[in-house]
Amino acid sequence: MFKNPFSFHGRIRRTEFIISVLICKIFGLTFNIIENIYFYKIPQILGLIIVIPLFWFLFAQGAKRCHDRGNNGWYQFIPFYIFVMLLGNSEYGVNQFGPNPKN
Repeated sequence: MFKNPFSFHGRIRRTEFIISVLICKIFGLTFNIIENIYFYKIPQILGLIIVIPLFWFLFAQGAKRCHDRGNNGWYQFIPFYIFVMLLGNSEYGVNQFGPNPKN
């Protein structure tokens, strides 16, 4: 689990994707709470240093989940497609993006 989390290549299972989304949510909420406690005294560059890798991680994991479903990684930007990624089954066997991660 979490092999090359910042890579856009390969496939991941539904469980790993759900854990990735939860990690991003928890990390984002924690940073938001800290930012509100200090009343926006955190420099904006620090916010960018934290947010950019977080989005990269989330988009990479989303692309790999789209690959697991047999779709292009750009599908993750379709509104409400996240529900398909969260609830849908994998494409069985090997597809153009690699072997099935369940095996």
